[in-house]
Amino acid sequence: MSPRSKNSPAAAKRKRRAPERGGRRPKKQTCEFCDRTKGHVDYKDVASLRKFMSDRAKIRSSRVTGNCPRCQRKVARAIKNAREMALLPYLGR
Repeated sequence: MSPRSKNSPAAAKRKRRAPERGGRRPKKQTCEFCDRTKGHVDYKDVASLRKFMSDRAKIRSSRVTGNCPRCQRKVARAIKNAREMALLPYLGR
């Protein structure tokens, strides 16, 4: 039997440990649209939609922007509509 088999006594001694997660947790971001406009997202408001896009014109995730799931779907749809109307670029080069 090879020394690296799964049933060897050496393998039983080596257990994987979960990485320690210390430090403080960051403050939960609040949804800008729920606070400010009660969930209304307008595709013509290009200045506010640009905050939810990266410099490469990708839509940022809700984890980064802090949007709630409902408003994140509205923002994504508004950005796609603004791109169709040529208000926002498809590529950010």
